[in-house]
Amino acid sequence: MSDLYARHRSVLPDWLALYYENPIEITHGEGRHVWDSDGNRYLDFFGGILTTMTAHALPEVTKAVSEQAGRILHSSTLYLNRPMVELAERIAQLSGIPDARVFFTTSGTEANDTALLLATTYRRSNTILAMRNSYHGRSFSAVGITGNRGWSPTSLSPLQTLYVHGGVRTRGPYAALSDADFIAACVDDLKDLLGHTRPPAALIAEPIQGVGGFTSGPDGLYAAFREVLAERGILWIADEVQTGWGRTGDHFWGWQAHGQSGPPDILTFAKGIGNGSSIGGVVARADIMNCLDANSISTFGGTQITMAAGLANLTYLLEHDLQGNARRVGGLLIERLRTVAAQVPHVREVRGRGLMLGVELVKPGTDEADPDAAAAVLEATRADGLLIGKGGGHNTSALRIAPPLSLTVAEAEEGAAILERALRSLT
Repeated sequence: MSDLYARHRSVLPDWLALYYENPIEITHGEGRHVWDSDGNRYLDFFGGILTTMTAHALPEVTKAVSEQAGRILHSSTLYLNRPMVELAERIAQLSGIPDARVFFTTSGTEANDTALLLATTYRRSNTILAMRNSYHGRSFSAVGITGNRGWSPTSLSPLQTLYVHGGVRTRGPYAALSDADFIAACVDDLKDLLGHTRPPAALIAEPIQGVGGFTSGPDGLYAAFREVLAERGILWIADEVQTGWGRTGDHFWGWQAHGQSGPPDILTFAKGIGNGSSIGGVVARADIMNCLDANSISTFGGTQITMAAGLANLTYLLEHDLQGNARRVGGLLIERLRTVAAQVPHVREVRGRGLMLGVELVKPGTDEADPDAAAAVLEATRADGLLIGKGGGHNTSALRIAPPLSLTVAEAEEGAAILERALRSLT
């Protein structure tokens, strides 16, 4: 392992983050478990950053990929592609967007990049509204609208970005307000902001902020924003890269917690739909999707082998009601973690919904973020056989918990027990 780590450091960028003081190589997985090259077995509570949505080595997906690989892997979007059309039909119907069109990409970054291209072209404006503490990808334009300093390495951008309040409920100037007053204050702030700028193209927002540490505003916040935006013709882009496909349990899409004013104008997706295959995409109304007046293709977006994986994975997800499982098992898990947190001074908050949970750590008796504590818990859980993630807008001091949606009650209890031991070791 040390040899592979040395080779990694000699040929890959210094800014390419690795977890753990002694990084691990994951060699194979099954169900909710993975193994490293030393033979250690782990319960996986992070799923390759929320990509392994159903299960590792899911037989239905493996079979679909193998069969497709025996026919053709790829032909590009210059030719008709049956698996791409079939998956697009299903996603268009599930999106809730009327007269929907779907464009496939290879990642969430590229999906958000495409959404920004569509919105700015449609509206003839390069001004974008984004949320504080947000993350939307690694490309030049996506970094330019990311509201999280830890993941935004440059202030240069092709876009003018204006940041809006509301993505973090329990921090900031409105934290002490009731939910209703919090929403009202954020709406007033949005209206005031719009009075000082040229008309923006769109607001892009994650219903639950992923890299930001699984934070969110109150349910209904984006519906209230949507009323203000719609009056001015400003588009709403829902970044569902992490919240989509039933992960939140209560809803199939994260936007549905804010759905009183209907679906977004543009929806972006990625991660879980491929169960590890590189699939991203954009759903938009036909008039928005078709607003480009130049040719475009996607060499690897929608390639046959990833579409086969996506179709099999989506079918399994729906037929086995993994959204319902996320709601049930996630509900048990968050209550278990909140019980533990009440006894651990380092824990400021346990938040999230479904199987998308965050545990924010601070220095005891303060609101000051404690990234060292988060790093210590990450190491302790790995040593005890559990993989989790971390994030947050306050120096990555939040633990991120997002297992495959087929997680069992017994596995949830096992993971919670490991997390409890790690958290208690901080005191």
